[in-house]
Amino acid sequence: MRPRTPVLDLARPGVHALCRAWLGLTLHGTEHIPPEGPLIITPNHQTYADPPLVTIPVRRPVHYMAWNRLFAIPVFGRLIRLLRAFPVDVDGRDPRATREAVRLLRQGAALMIFPEGERSVDGTVGRFRPGAFRLAVSLGTPVLPVTIDGGHAAWPPGRALPRRGRITITYHAPLRPDPALDARRAAADLGARTRAAIVAALPAGSTLAGQGPRSSSV
Repeated sequence: MRPRTPVLDLARPGVHALCRAWLGLTLHGTEHIPPEGPLIITPNHQTYADPPLVTIPVRRPVHYMAWNRLFAIPVFGRLIRLLRAFPVDVDGRDPRATREAVRLLRQGAALMIFPEGERSVDGTVGRFRPGAFRLAVSLGTPVLPVTIDGGHAAWPPGRALPRRGRITITYHAPLRPDPALDARRAAADLGARTRAAIVAALPAGSTLAGQGPRSSSV
């Protein structure tokens, strides 16, 4: 049986309506979201609002790998824990976060990881860290590429609250590791294909050309 999200299901219509009215939110490709089974959701990262925005059409519980410094913020840190986020040190190896991610995926959960590791400072898509794709390869988990477009214009770094805007989120067909490749090459290949799918749905100039996955472990 598919896991339920009763609180989210209750709030979803109102949140979606508010985001459509203020942020011009448009969702494409939602039919590509797997309703069950282990899944790694990999959006590009433009604003603090990305996790809830991307989650709006996902009709199952989602867990979030989030920057560890966010959990030190009073009230906010407690809130995101309640919303199924867990901390990761994006600046180095974090075996505890990796173990938690493996545990969740083996249980068939959906896990959101931002492969850039941090928000874009200028709206472009930076290099992808390989951690999400190594997880996908090691566990045979599909990856769901998600493109966020317009978030940086609506809520750029340094701005306290988002302005009115037009944000489009596109959910691409899930990608799977290539079984013909060894683990290291399969992770690099999956990361490159995921990034290419995300970038293809953005306007020209929204990518840093030639920047592939980073060597960091997370």
